[in-house]
Amino acid sequence: MRPGEPVTTTPNLRRWVFWPAAVVVLGFVAWTLIAPASAEATFTALQGGIVRNFSWYYVLIAAFFVGFSLFVGFSRYGDIKLGKDQDEPEFSTGSWFALLFAAGMGIGLVFYGVSEPLSHFASPRPGVTGTENQLAQQAMTQTFLHWGLHAWAIYVVLGLALAYAIHRRGRPVSIRWALEPLLGRRVRGGWGNLIDVIALIGTLFGVATSLGLGVIQIGAGLEIAGIAESNTVSQIAIIAVITAVTIVSLVTGVTKGMKILSNFNLILAAALLLFVLIVGPTQFLLRDFVQSIGAYLQNVVGLSFNVTAQQGAAGEEWQGAWTTFYWGWWMSWAPFVGIFIARISKGRTVREFVFGVLLVPTALTFLWFAVLGGAAIHRETDGSGGLVGADGAVDVESALFTLLGDLPAGVVLTFGAILLIGVFFVTSSDSGSLVMAMIASGGDIEPKNWLRVFFAVVAALLAVALLLTGGLNALKTAAITTALPFSIVLLMTCWSTVIAFNRERRAYDKAEREVLLEHVGAYYGLEVDAPAERTGARSWPLVRRLRGRGTGRAATVSTSPDAFPVHTESVSPDPGIDEALDPAPADGDTIGRDGS
Repeated sequence: MRPGEPVTTTPNLRRWVFWPAAVVVLGFVAWTLIAPASAEATFTALQGGIVRNFSWYYVLIAAFFVGFSLFVGFSRYGDIKLGKDQDEPEFSTGSWFALLFAAGMGIGLVFYGVSEPLSHFASPRPGVTGTENQLAQQAMTQTFLHWGLHAWAIYVVLGLALAYAIHRRGRPVSIRWALEPLLGRRVRGGWGNLIDVIALIGTLFGVATSLGLGVIQIGAGLEIAGIAESNTVSQIAIIAVITAVTIVSLVTGVTKGMKILSNFNLILAAALLLFVLIVGPTQFLLRDFVQSIGAYLQNVVGLSFNVTAQQGAAGEEWQGAWTTFYWGWWMSWAPFVGIFIARISKGRTVREFVFGVLLVPTALTFLWFAVLGGAAIHRETDGSGGLVGADGAVDVESALFTLLGDLPAGVVLTFGAILLIGVFFVTSSDSGSLVMAMIASGGDIEPKNWLRVFFAVVAALLAVALLLTGGLNALKTAAITTALPFSIVLLMTCWSTVIAFNRERRAYDKAEREVLLEHVGAYYGLEVDAPAERTGARSWPLVRRLRGRGTGRAATVSTSPDAFPVHTESVSPDPGIDEALDPAPADGDTIGRDGS
C-alpha cells in the first residue's frame, strides 16, 4: 500500500488462515477419537519432552515479559496515547478496571481457587521444606507467582501492540498487525497468515483447556450434590448441553443477554468471595492476604527463575504440572485476552495501559486466592481438616465443593458454584468464538454467525477429544505444546513494539525541535532556520501553520493524524515513517487481501 491509498478495514474470510487452522485442529480431533490410546501415549511423551528440554525457556521468557512490561511502562514511551491525540478513554477508570478483571476472571480461578494453594501446601515444590506455617506461606506465594504479574505481563505484551496498531494506526483487529513495524508489508501475505494461524490454533487449544477444566469441575460438583456421577459420559453430556446454549445465543443474536449473563456471573463470583470471607476466619484471611503480598514481593525474583534444576525427575514432573503449564496456558490465551483488553483501552496512554493491566487484575486475583485458598489451608492447619488425603493428595476437582459444603448454607453455595462455572463456560465459549472468528476473518469486528458457531463447536469437540485422551494431563499438555510456537510470536511482538515506539518518539521529538526553533526566532528575532529548510526539504504542515499564527502565542505539539497529510487511517506523526513501514506493494495489493 502506498501513502494516500485507503485502508481496507473490513476484510472477508481469510482462506489461508481459516483452512490451515481448521484442518490442523479437526485432524487432531479425528486422530484422538480414532486412536485415543496412541494419542494419549503421544501426549505423555510430548509433555515430557517439552518440559525436559524447554521448561527453562518458558520460565526465562515469562520473566522477560515482566521486565519488558515494566520497562515500557516506566520509559519515555509511557506518554504515547493508544489512539489519536484527541481521543479520550471510552470507559471510565472504574469501568475499565472492572472489564480488565473480567478478562482474566474465569473458569481457571474457580477451578484452582481452593485446589492450588492446598496442593502446594500438601505437596510442596521439590526441595521446599519447613514447618507447617512455613509451608502454608510458601503455598500461597507459589500460587501468587502463577497467577500474578507474569500472567498479566504476557497479556500486556500482545495487548499493548494490538492497541497501538488498532487505535493509533487504524489497523484491523488481527494478531498480524502487532508485528507490522517489524515485518512491514510482509504481514499482508504469507508471514501474516502464518502468524494468525499460529494464534488461532493456540487460542483454540487455550479455550478448549478452560472448557475442559470447567466441565471436570461441574461433574465433580454434580456428583457431590448427588445429582449425577462424574465420568466421561456425563462430562461429554455437559459439554454438549452448554455448547448448545452457546450456539442458540449466537444464532439468535442475544448479545445483550450474554452481556447481562457475564455481569451476573461477576456479581455471583463477588458474592461467593464475600460470603466465604465473612463466615470464614475473617481476620486470618485478611492478615494472610496482606502477608502473602509481602512474601510474594520479597521472593518474586527468585521464584521467577526457579526451574527445580537440582530436583531431577521429580522437579521436571512438578514443573510440567504447574509452572510450565501455567506459562504455556497464559501464552495460548494471549490472543484472546490481548484482543479484548486492546479493544477496551482506546484513549489510554501506554503507561496507564501497562500498570492498569498489571496491577488491578493481579490484586483482585490475589484476594480471590487469599480468601478461598486461605480458608482451605486454615481448615487443614487449625480446623477439622479433611481436604487432604492420607497420602497427601488433593482432589483438585472437588476441593472447592468440599470446602463450601461444610460452610453455612453449604448446599446453596455448592449449587451457586456449579452455576458460576456453567455460566463461565457459556461466556468463555461465546467470547472465545468471537475472537477466533475475528482472527479468521482478518479482523472483522462483526464476523458472520456461522463462523462463530463453527469455532464454538470445534472448541467443544477439542475439549471432548482432550478429555478422552488423558483428562487433566492432556489439557495441560495441549496448553504447553501450543504455546511453544506462539512464544516466538510474542518475542517478535516485543521487538516490533520497541521499533514502533522508537519511530513515534523520534518523530515527536523532531516536531518539538522544529516548533522550539520557531519560537526562539519569534521571541528573540534570531535568524533561525528549521532543519527542513536548511536541507531544502519541505517543512512540516504543522510548522507552517504555527508560522502563520504570528508571534507571542504558545504552540501545541500534536502527533495526531489530522495534523499531517499521511495516508488514510495512519496516525504516525511523520510521513516518512509510514513510507518506510509501508513500502509500495505489488499492484492491487490491499490490507483486505489474504495473500491467497
